[in-house]
Amino acid sequence: MAGLPLPPPNRPQLSTGDQISSSNSAKFAQIPSWVSLKRSSSAVKTETTQQGKLENLHLVSLSKQAKLKEAHDFLKEMDDAGVSVTLHSYQCLFETCGKLRSLADAKSIHDRLRRTSKNPSGSLENSLLRMYCDCGSFTDAQKVFDEMLLKNLVSWVIIISAYAQNGELSKAIKLFSDMHASGIRPNSAVYISLLQSCLDPPFLELGKQIHSHLIRSQLNSNATVETAICNMYVKCGWLEGAKLVFDGMNDQNAVAWTGLMVGYTQAKKPEIVLKLFARMVIEGVELDEFVFSIVLKACCELEDWDMGRQIHSLIVKLGLESDVPVGTPLVDFYAKCGNINSACQSFGRISEPNDVSWSALISGFSQSGRLEDCIKIFASLRGRGMDLNSFTYTSVFQACAALADFNMGSQAHGDAIKRGLVSYLYGESAMVTMYSKCGRLDYARRAFESIDEPDVVAWTAIISGYAYHGNAAEALGLFRRMQSYGVRPNAVTFIAVLTSCSHAGLVAEAKQYLDSMSRYYGVDPTIDHYDCMIDAYSRAGLLQDALELITSMPLKPDAMSWKSLLGGCWAHRDLKLGKIAGENLFRLNTDDTAGYILLFNLYSAFGEWEEAARVRKLMAEQDLKKEISCSWISVKGKVNRFVVGDRHHQQTEAIYSKLKEFEECSVLDSQSRILNEEDEFSGILPERKEQLLDHSEKLAIAFGLISTDENTPIMVFKNLRACTDCHEFGKKVSMVTGRRIVVRDSTRFHHFESGKCSCNDYW
Repeated sequence: MAGLPLPPPNRPQLSTGDQISSSNSAKFAQIPSWVSLKRSSSAVKTETTQQGKLENLHLVSLSKQAKLKEAHDFLKEMDDAGVSVTLHSYQCLFETCGKLRSLADAKSIHDRLRRTSKNPSGSLENSLLRMYCDCGSFTDAQKVFDEMLLKNLVSWVIIISAYAQNGELSKAIKLFSDMHASGIRPNSAVYISLLQSCLDPPFLELGKQIHSHLIRSQLNSNATVETAICNMYVKCGWLEGAKLVFDGMNDQNAVAWTGLMVGYTQAKKPEIVLKLFARMVIEGVELDEFVFSIVLKACCELEDWDMGRQIHSLIVKLGLESDVPVGTPLVDFYAKCGNINSACQSFGRISEPNDVSWSALISGFSQSGRLEDCIKIFASLRGRGMDLNSFTYTSVFQACAALADFNMGSQAHGDAIKRGLVSYLYGESAMVTMYSKCGRLDYARRAFESIDEPDVVAWTAIISGYAYHGNAAEALGLFRRMQSYGVRPNAVTFIAVLTSCSHAGLVAEAKQYLDSMSRYYGVDPTIDHYDCMIDAYSRAGLLQDALELITSMPLKPDAMSWKSLLGGCWAHRDLKLGKIAGENLFRLNTDDTAGYILLFNLYSAFGEWEEAARVRKLMAEQDLKKEISCSWISVKGKVNRFVVGDRHHQQTEAIYSKLKEFEECSVLDSQSRILNEEDEFSGILPERKEQLLDHSEKLAIAFGLISTDENTPIMVFKNLRACTDCHEFGKKVSMVTGRRIVVRDSTRFHHFESGKCSCNDYW
């Protein structure tokens, strides 16, 4: 292949078309990277094109195209041809090595520079210094800096800024002091880099000293410097200082406004954020996309939906609704205020939604209870190969947990691992919860143990899993293990601990944990914690203790306080206290269907039919619509749902035929007037024995018996609390068939095996 032509400046024998014009030679990016400098021996070195200008242009082109391998090869050819590398070419090569963080290439080019140039210029040394800093090789950078004969202001700025940005503030400060000692006066760039490294409250005092130094140097009046000072105080948590600096600024730019608003957002002062935003609008400050993200978040914190809609109107007026940075926070705002339709409309107006936009929409569907829509969107995005993020997967894990969709949850887990999108701690904790709620506590434990350093959320997730599966011993053991690792429990952790005690009848232990919350852990008990204790007393039959706690606790009892007591009164047949609990419950919540059913059953059990009829009449007058009972079971990846008396399944005949085999398992023949949540409560009570056989949970279990392998556990999920008859049915079927049956109702898991339940009939 012909070598690169090196014609002399004037070649009269060449035609006009063969001449290399200055405009053509400037198009160095078009020179192919395979070009060679080799030529015949007859060529004369003095004929080098404008003393190597074209070769250096080609070298710069390779550098700017990030073709470092080709650049190395071309450098060798330039050496062979005796063509010198210019200062600008070296600077371009150093810049590319820094951008690519290619330390090996950087050192190779540096070695060539040392061989060919004994005294490089100050600007070239600064380029070299910046390259090593960009590559993250501070050892090499420091060596270059120490060997520099002439350190100018740029040299000091490069090395100090690099250490500061890398979080090595102590080294940056030492160099800053050395700079002063050398007699070089720092510029604003040095101060800004130091200020930007003061990111946490422990650096506040240092930040104040830098601020004082700026004032003495008379560099504090610059808008960029003032903004950096303001942001430093915000990040260090001193909002008073930030506000003082902000108020003294002559040019309060958008960056300073948003920085201050971020500070108040982090300090949980959303009302001040909205006041600052109002000032921005009044003073005519230019509003950028980031501002709207902050103020919409503040509206969510305050649940100020009207203000959020007004801000939306302003966004429309400014023509920013279709922009991703503005449209996405709008989707999130409407999703959090429960208006999923408006969230969908806002999403539809985004011109090019990105992964964050989709994540906000999926999260909105999950939060609003439209869980199946959440899963459908996720499956569609995954099928189309769209970009997803870790927040998307976390929302999907939460949706699968609520749906108890083990198949989709495990698929999403595998997909997230493959893409490297399992969010550390938050996403991992969501996985632990998902597996435990899907009935796979073994998978939940495996996911938990894979977390390197679980935080309190992860510990709480696994403790809650064991608590709701009825394994109090393991739950409390994990609680003790958590403390041994130095992780302090929070309020939610104690809910899980108290729940495990309540479900296992560990009343004394529950009381001990409740009393120790504020004393030893600094966690003030809320009404939810007291309700757990009331529930523990009530389940154990200590009804008087439960009533005393309700009347003496420092917080006002809520509906759940009285409902827990009423449940205990029904279980332990205490009509007197049951009446008191019922009256107080309906005073706080007149729409509690389950509460009416409990009181109706209590009156019926004592033969007080007039009172029972009065309760039924109240239910009818208020037109209470009971949630339809539904049980579902997944077989071969397909979810099969059943409602009470369901005869729509394609295997209906086989299901009812299997149920007939267990007809004698019903235990409520002597209590034919007892009403369950799954029964209808309008009109005349039907034949109880027939209706009990049709309960959705039994239909699902029967379907599992005829559709799964004998060695496979039957896993059933239910949206309401399991009734006594269905609970006994599960025990009897497990004993007769030898099958292991797991039922998750609205309150806990029941593991039936060999005629026994994991709850020990304590639910």
